[in-house]
Amino acid sequence: MGSLNGKTILVTGASRGIGEAIAVRAARDGARVALLGKSVRPHPKLPGTLNTAADKVEAAGGNALVCQCDVRALDDIEAAVARTVEAFGGIDAVVNNASAIHLAGTRETPMKRFDLMHQVNVRATFAVTQACLPHLSLSPNPHVLNLAPPLAMDAAWFAPHVAYTMSKYGMSMCVLGMAEELRGAGVAVNALWPRTIIATAAVRNLLGGEEAVRRSRTPEIVADAAQWILAQPARACTGNFFIDEDVLRAAGISDFSRYAVDPSVEPLPDLFL
Repeated sequence: MGSLNGKTILVTGASRGIGEAIAVRAARDGARVALLGKSVRPHPKLPGTLNTAADKVEAAGGNALVCQCDVRALDDIEAAVARTVEAFGGIDAVVNNASAIHLAGTRETPMKRFDLMHQVNVRATFAVTQACLPHLSLSPNPHVLNLAPPLAMDAAWFAPHVAYTMSKYGMSMCVLGMAEELRGAGVAVNALWPRTIIATAAVRNLLGGEEAVRRSRTPEIVADAAQWILAQPARACTGNFFIDEDVLRAAGISDFSRYAVDPSVEPLPDLFL
C-alpha cells in the first residue's frame, strides 16, 4: 500500500468514529491532518472531541490542526481551509465524512431534520470541495473522497427513509459529476462505503444499541481502505464507488477478523448494501 507521508489531508466530522479513524490512519503514514468538526468540549452522549482526535493523530506520528467548524456555515468552511493552507502549505486530499442521519418515513421526518441532513450531507460536501479546489489543483496527487454509498435507483433503498437516502445519494452524485468534471484537471473524486455496519455512535444510538455494535466492524476497516484510495495516482483512480472490503481484498488483505468487534459473530450488512 502506498504512503501518505508528507501529505495534507482535510477531514470533516473528525471528532470521532470513521472520521477520526481516517485521520489517525493517515497520521501513521506521517500525514498532516486538518480536523474539522464542532465538538471541542465533551458531549454527554457522544465520545471524543477534536482535541482528543488531535492527540491520537499526534501520537500516531502525524501533525494535527484543530479547526472548529460547522460545515453548514460557509464562513467556517472558508476559515478552516485558510487555516489549513496557512499551517501546512496546501491541501492534497479532502475527506467529506461529516454526516447527519434520521431514519424515518416521510410522515415521521420533521422538516428541520430534512434540512439538517441535506445541509450537512449534500451542501457541505459540495461547499467543502468547492472551497478546497483551488488548493487541490496545486497538489501533485489531489484526491476528494466522499463517505457515500454506491448509486442504485431502486425503491428498496428509498422507501424506508427517503429523506436520508436522498441526502446520502446527493453526496454520491457529487462523486459522479465532479469526477468527470475534474478529470482533465487530474483531481480524483471517489466514494467509499462499508460492506457492513460500523461501530459508531450512530449505530449504538440509532441502529440497534450494543447488540448492533457487537455485530459491527470497527472504523479502522474504512480508514485502511481510505488510506489505500488516497495513496493511488489521482489520474488513474477517479469516479469509483468503492466498498471497503473490496478495496482491501485488492490490496492483498483477506482476513477481516481483525476488524470485527466480536469475531465470534457475523457482521451485519450495511444499510445500503
